[in-house]
Amino acid sequence: MDLQNKVVWITGASSGIGEATAYEFGKHNCKLILSARRETELLRVKENLALPDGDVMVLPMDVEEIEKFDTLTEKVIAHFGHIDILFNNAGISQRSFVLETNIEVYRKLIDIDLISVIALTKSVLPYMVKRESGHIAATSSVAGIVATPGRSGYAAAKFALRGFYDSLRAEVYKYNIGVTVVCPGYINTDISKNSLSADGSKYGKMDNNQINGLSSTECAKQIVKSISANKNEVYIGGLKELAGVYLKRFFPKILSKIVVKQAPK
Repeated sequence: MDLQNKVVWITGASSGIGEATAYEFGKHNCKLILSARRETELLRVKENLALPDGDVMVLPMDVEEIEKFDTLTEKVIAHFGHIDILFNNAGISQRSFVLETNIEVYRKLIDIDLISVIALTKSVLPYMVKRESGHIAATSSVAGIVATPGRSGYAAAKFALRGFYDSLRAEVYKYNIGVTVVCPGYINTDISKNSLSADGSKYGKMDNNQINGLSSTECAKQIVKSISANKNEVYIGGLKELAGVYLKRFFPKILSKIVVKQAPK
């Protein structure tokens, strides 16, 4: 896919992977819709992009307020006329074990990491079907392939996300709509700091894996390249995460023994 001048809607665009992906799409002179809760941060990203003012739409949104998605989508269509690429990137992670985790934490994880993604996809999809053109991408995770201790709700949502998009991909193929699932491993972002603890409070700490992870800039480059190439699924990260994906597919018993050792003693 030639990305020049494509209309791209990115959620979670105020920081991390979403912000870096906005800059990467910007290099292709894409017209961008930037969404997240923090409008001031979205405006900062817009200023950094240095694109023509009319080519970047700042559209604040809370992904838990799915009842507003149709109206927000209509605003995008009114401004740009269509949407070429939807990148469902907004999400939240977890740092707590099953026995101690409040059920409302699971509800929040599923609402943000799965239901909101399905809802926004459903709001945008009819416009793509009408044009018989478009691409939908979403950030899942290596945790959506290899589940580890302390991430049960997060892994559940990300596993389900992959299943939803695998099904959608087959359904929309006839409309010339592509679907890419992005599975990052450890990326140097604030995802661990913003993760939910057992009681729903912010974890507030940077994990060493995140500190030593791949840069969000490099991650974004691989994401944009994968969308352009219409890849079904892409795994992004270091050797450790990619080895986990390989073991899950070919040597699941070995992987299981490794994962068990990560559980608390």
